[in-house]
Amino acid sequence: MIIAQVRVNVSTSGVDKDFSYRVPEELNFLTAGWRVVVPFNDREYVGFVMNVATVGDPPNFELKDISEVLDAEPWFTPTMLAEARWLAYFYLCPLAVAMSLFMAGQSRRPIAAKFERVLKLSGTFDEKLFTRKPAQLKLLKLLRERGQLQASDFSSHAVNALIDAGLVTVERRRILRDSYAQIKSVPKPFELTAEQVAAISAVEKVLSARRFGGFLLHGVTGSGKTQVYIELAKITCRLGRRVLILVPEIALTGQIVANFKANFEDVAVVHSRLGAGERGDAFYRIRNGEASIVIGARSALFTPLEDVGLIVVDEEQDGSYKQDDKTPRYQARVVAEEFAKLHNAAVVFGSATPSLESFHRAQCGELTLLKMPRRVLNNPLPEVKAVDMRAELKAGHRELLSRELLKLLDETLSAGKQAIILLNRRGWSTVVMCRACGSVVKCPECGLPVTYHVDGKIRCHNCESEADPPKECPECGSDKIKFLGVGTEKLEVALKYSLPTARVLRMDRDSTGGKFGHQKILDAFARGDYNILFGTQMVAKGHDISNVTAVGILNADAALSLSNFRAAEVCFTLITQAAGRAGRADSPGKVVVQAYNVDAPAIRFGCAQDYEKFAANELPQREEIFFPPYCRLVKLIVTHKDEAKAKKFAKKIVAAFREEIIANTDDRQEILGPIPAAIAKLRGLYRFSVIIKSANLEEVQLFLRVHKLHRRDDVAIDFDPTTTD
Repeated sequence: MIIAQVRVNVSTSGVDKDFSYRVPEELNFLTAGWRVVVPFNDREYVGFVMNVATVGDPPNFELKDISEVLDAEPWFTPTMLAEARWLAYFYLCPLAVAMSLFMAGQSRRPIAAKFERVLKLSGTFDEKLFTRKPAQLKLLKLLRERGQLQASDFSSHAVNALIDAGLVTVERRRILRDSYAQIKSVPKPFELTAEQVAAISAVEKVLSARRFGGFLLHGVTGSGKTQVYIELAKITCRLGRRVLILVPEIALTGQIVANFKANFEDVAVVHSRLGAGERGDAFYRIRNGEASIVIGARSALFTPLEDVGLIVVDEEQDGSYKQDDKTPRYQARVVAEEFAKLHNAAVVFGSATPSLESFHRAQCGELTLLKMPRRVLNNPLPEVKAVDMRAELKAGHRELLSRELLKLLDETLSAGKQAIILLNRRGWSTVVMCRACGSVVKCPECGLPVTYHVDGKIRCHNCESEADPPKECPECGSDKIKFLGVGTEKLEVALKYSLPTARVLRMDRDSTGGKFGHQKILDAFARGDYNILFGTQMVAKGHDISNVTAVGILNADAALSLSNFRAAEVCFTLITQAAGRAGRADSPGKVVVQAYNVDAPAIRFGCAQDYEKFAANELPQREEIFFPPYCRLVKLIVTHKDEAKAKKFAKKIVAAFREEIIANTDDRQEILGPIPAAIAKLRGLYRFSVIIKSANLEEVQLFLRVHKLHRRDDVAIDFDPTTTD
């Protein structure tokens, strides 16, 4: 009898183990990695075969049969299984949940493959015999010229007649859907800088040795980090190995794909906005060795790439690399490094503003620091000027755009150049408030403040629910409802009013729907159809548009008001990244930074574009309060429909940690809370947050396992959270 150990794809932590099933004789080809359908608790579920063994004596209990196989080959390679096991172990989640990350949006049934019929000539023909059959003769001549044609381009009558006559054969060929197939690009002439050569040489040693190595590529904006990635990819491919390039946002995908397609033909793109069929076809190309370069957002980590030699994490500081809304709540930087170790590959973290965690690791020697402090062609960094908005108000200027920024924009447009303006807000107004009692209108689902949009709706930017704005205050019944703050929609009106001849284009989450919403906007701006691009953070990083010479940053110090230990880092990064969009070609760039607290260190160092001084100022403060990079954070969210019970259990966890870990370890450990979570009540459940700060993460993981907190449905575990609330 052949018995398979199957991990059933059920998210409930209580069934996080393998179950035995009998393998029917017709499925005796099964090995580890296949997706199957199995009966489980009176229903059928998808399961993953973990092991298959032949036993001489049947067990003394009845085994159920595997019902069917879902794919034409094993879905999981041995490497993917090893990666999934590590994810489940490190992030304390069910193995089946970790394995589901590798499914590329697959449902129970495999995604239908798309095919076409291809016609080929099977012999010679006499044109005289087809004088009265012009459609057939035309088809035969075209086949003689081109070798093969798609059957769908011709009438079925002509095609079938020639097939019946034995002059044409038809083959069934799979069509691989690829929305990026039309992107064509040619390499631009360039000469590597000395810093680029040094960086490439350092990583090449690891690539050639086929061993793991971790690098931090710290290059100022415009220093040519992408070209370093391309040159390293060329080396990797020459060694017969494969490359994974991660970008933080879909908005950055198109540009880097174009750069790589100028140098490589076998590029596959993977991200969440692709259709299920297109993602399935990308996986097919990757699995069958038809793609040596894979580019995508964080989910591209889970493609079936074998023998990876190089992993690049571009803009590694970006918060988009953190999955924090569902289990496992992984950090792509951490996963990329571990996967690189499994592949004996090099991992390169690249950024003009590295996360302080990565920079500190490079200072300590855990990562090799590669520095590129100059722009290519020695182009200067843009000139940055801070404008104190308090002084603007005192001078009687109450407009959204400061006088200095309006002047810069007017000069820029007059010179035929382009500008980018960053405002980290969506919508028309950021707050809907009652002037009578001071309460803020909140989302009934999330408890977070809603935003008013120009279409007359209020929306929650957390759960995306929408409604009409209230005519009366939900708290006191007053009709004194006021819309406060500034969003991108209000900025659009202000730009059109102040610069009536400007051609303005908005780029935020509301304007970038669809698969290529981001790229269409960027393409239109790059063509010169518009001369001002404005929007939220997605306009601030990665874009390289040569005609942009001016950048405006509004409310630059807004992040400093957040109760987040990363507030200064977020503020500094936003300024430096946004400023870096200006002056990337021959014309020098100018930047205006509007803030109410221009003396804040993050503002000063951001305007100076001096990362090392910012880090030297910020790191000692982090060390003093024992926050990353001097510890690892673990956030626990305890939920219950009864508020008192949720808080009581959270307090029990805190007490146990203090008694068992803090009192009995030499490593520094702290635990904070419980406090109400940022979203204190969600879908009828009260939520309390507990924060663990640890110098030894393994001790924390052991504590969580011993208390089986990872097995509970009322406790969410978040490693390396971006916030502590």
